[in-house]
Amino acid sequence: MSKKNLIAGQSGGPTAVINSSLYGVVSEAYRHPDQIGTVYGMVNGIEGFLAGRYLDFAEALPGDALKDLTHTPGAYLGSCRCKLPESLDDPMYPAIFARFEELNIGWFFYIGGNDSMDTVSKLSRYAEKIGSDIRVIGEPKTIDNDLVLTDHTPGYGSAARYVAETVREVILDANVYETRSVTILEIMGRHAGWLTAAGALARKYKGDNPMLIYLPETDFDQDDFLARVSECLEKNCNVVVCVSEGIHDKNGTFICEYDSSVGTDNFGHKMLAGCGKYLENLVRSKLNVKARSVEFNVSQRCSASMMSEADQQEAIMAGVYGVNSALNGTTGKMVSFIRRTDEDGTVTMECGLEDVNEICNKEKPVPAEWITADGTDVTDEFVEYALPLIQGTVEIPMGDDGLPRFASRK
Repeated sequence: MSKKNLIAGQSGGPTAVINSSLYGVVSEAYRHPDQIGTVYGMVNGIEGFLAGRYLDFAEALPGDALKDLTHTPGAYLGSCRCKLPESLDDPMYPAIFARFEELNIGWFFYIGGNDSMDTVSKLSRYAEKIGSDIRVIGEPKTIDNDLVLTDHTPGYGSAARYVAETVREVILDANVYETRSVTILEIMGRHAGWLTAAGALARKYKGDNPMLIYLPETDFDQDDFLARVSECLEKNCNVVVCVSEGIHDKNGTFICEYDSSVGTDNFGHKMLAGCGKYLENLVRSKLNVKARSVEFNVSQRCSASMMSEADQQEAIMAGVYGVNSALNGTTGKMVSFIRRTDEDGTVTMECGLEDVNEICNKEKPVPAEWITADGTDVTDEFVEYALPLIQGTVEIPMGDDGLPRFASRK
């Protein structure tokens, strides 16, 4: 392939380290000026690119400004939730590739989760169909940690750390009074409970709060829930419970639907919110104790102050690995993580490549063996899995106003 330009985009919900993956791609591209010319960024993903919105990184983040991406949360380039047509004969595909040709694009990187990998799959297959030599690479991202064929995803470690630290802080707050109380913490997770499970990392000893953890991988029974909360109150007058937003009953009905109707997003997914408030009211009315609920919401994915250094460095590593893989001829793949455990128990991560067609439109649940038989907690195996992902603290540079200095588009 003759010297061509590279373009990168971001898609789906942002994370604390999605911009670190972007930094890895862009900085590594700069190290190969003999093969890669201009490095572009899609503004608002494939949707914005179709509308002609893109930037040149050399102009947008010149010199040392590029490194600010490594501690900036959110999606620097902006995001979108655009699902490409199923049929590769749709006119959208030649329109996208015509824009690629206008910009002399030879390398396309898309940073995102499940639906984003669907985009990578379709574009790589269309490139093959028309005989294009554009290399298409997926960079994994999601706080949900539900992409298959990878040990974990960038973004999860930082979000899990946020959950663990915040749960520990809430526990301390809940313990202030001796009045019997129940605190329900609603945490993101539609079908996979990886993030809610991270609440277990907040415990300091066996039997500590959170005393109950409910994931969407198991059916939720309200009567059993009330009975277990009552039992917990006999052991501790202040009970903290972690629940995934997507917990559901045996019929598949989301618990949040008991309280109100819910809408759907652009992909037809139900927009979940409110199970914590519903359970708060249930506990108060049935058990006659003080109850409150806290919805963690977007703070789980936009907090840079609790960014995991391990997460940040792995995100950069994935970006670098993806560029070198593309330069070596790889296309239609997603960068993955492979866990290695030394004899002394030290855990390290290596990058690999997986067929993106085997990843998109699939979800990885928390393994059943990592959930207790009664469905109210996670096992030590989960804790051993998650702890290495939340290690290390990132020092965030401060501006003259005393607040974090983040990269931003003008």
